[in-house]
Order: sequence, then structure tokens, then C-alpha cells
Amino acid sequence: MHPDISSVLISEEQLRVRVKELAAQISADYQGKHPLFVCILKGAVVFFSDLFRAMKIDCTCDFLGACSYGADTCSSGRVDLYKDVTEQIKGRDVIVVEDIYDTGITLDFVKTHLQSKQPASLSVCVLLDKPARRKPGIDVRPEYVGFTIDPYFVVGYGLDCDQEYRHLPYIGIKK
Repeated sequence: MHPDISSVLISEEQLRVRVKELAAQISADYQGKHPLFVCILKGAVVFFSDLFRAMKIDCTCDFLGACSYGADTCSSGRVDLYKDVTEQIKGRDVIVVEDIYDTGITLDFVKTHLQSKQPASLSVCVLLDKPARRKPGIDVRPEYVGFTIDPYFVVGYGLDCDQEYRHLPYIGIKK
């Protein structure tokens, strides 16, 4: 275990099993369709890669860069969109893939932004849901949730603290 981690919250094996379960559920729900998966950079990349490879349906992918944390451990309250999708969304079934649903500020912004592009449908898949940290007035309801967690500051499996720890194969609680 990394010396900056107090404990492993979700093991590598638990992640592997749950990602396969989510992929099976999404594949069943979108059978016969050709959805566009939109990965929210950078934190969701590891989760997204594993999920996308486990899909049993034809699908495509794109990336959107949005951030409300910067180098801090709490949200700034302002979302910066630094990379928009390049694929045509209008009339498509779109599945947003996000690492963590924390305050909800980023996910609310992303969902509103993508809805303005008129997709046929828009679903959300999050690896981690941290409901205790939700900001009042945020009402995004992810269709797919990997794990619901307590309000710890977690890193690993793509989640970072000032760009560090993304490479860890598990999700750990940072000291």
C-alpha cells in the first residue's frame, strides 16, 4: 500500500468485479443500440477504459474535460470546460462516465451542457457516489453507480490529489 494511504476502501478485485457488472447491465439496457460513451477527463479515464472494454454491444467513445477541483481537495464551485466532445451528439444515446459524484457541481454542469446538444437520451454512470457531500439544488440521478461511499477523500484508480495517485490499482483513503 502507498505510504500516503491510510487504508484501502475498495480493492482492485472489488473494482474489477463491479466494473464487469456495470458493463453487463449497460450492455443489456442498450442492446440493439449504438451508444456514445463520454468519458469525463481526467479522473474517469481508468474506470472508463475498463468499462468500455467490458461492453458487449457496439459503441463509440468521446472525451470531455471538465474540472471544479484544480489542485484543491474541495470543489471551487466553478466548473471549467477545457475540452468539449468532438462527436455529433444530436439524436444519439449518450452515456456519461464519471469517476465520482461528490458535490454534484461538475456532473450537473456536464449534464446540462450535453443536454443542450440534443441527444436522444442521456444517462450517467459513476464509479463512486458520495451523497453526503451533495450541494443543495443538485438533482442528478445517475442510472448506474459502482459504489456508494462515505465522505472520505479518496484517490487511486484514476482519482487524484493534485494529479498524484491516479496510478494506484485500488481506491484508498488519503491520509
